[in-house]
Amino acid sequence: MTQPTIRLAVNGRIHDISAAPDTALLYVLRNDLELNGPKYGCGLGECGTCTVLIDGLAARSCVIPISGCVGRDIVTLEGLGTRDRPDPVQEAFIAEQAAQCGYCLNGMIMTTKALLMRTPHPSETEVLEALRYNLCRCGAHVEIIRAAMRAAGRLAEAHD
Repeated sequence: MTQPTIRLAVNGRIHDISAAPDTALLYVLRNDLELNGPKYGCGLGECGTCTVLIDGLAARSCVIPISGCVGRDIVTLEGLGTRDRPDPVQEAFIAEQAAQCGYCLNGMIMTTKALLMRTPHPSETEVLEALRYNLCRCGAHVEIIRAAMRAAGRLAEAHD
């Protein structure tokens, strides 16, 4: 049986995907588009490792069917910046060495990016609230919060 073709806009490019409409976005991103920023964690949308931006909002790609993404702008970790020109959030995470095992890193960066897009000058409490549903197993919480606050400062400077 032939699968329908679903058109997705990912990282500024249009992709025609042949897959069942109820296929989780995460599987298409990783398997079809070879974008490995979003990780498979829990498969239930609870840990945050699969987080992407959909129309600028943090979304758990493991529980979102591709049919719900048609006509929407999807951005993965790979779409934020490059090795030579990382996004300010990526730069902040590098500067603060806000990673140990890397399990949570994608979700923490993407959730921070979404927060800063809607709240360029968040308080530490707002950062903690935004990141509270992202699971970090190795205890890099202090560095992650510092990185988010550093990114907020850098982005605030760019907007002022």
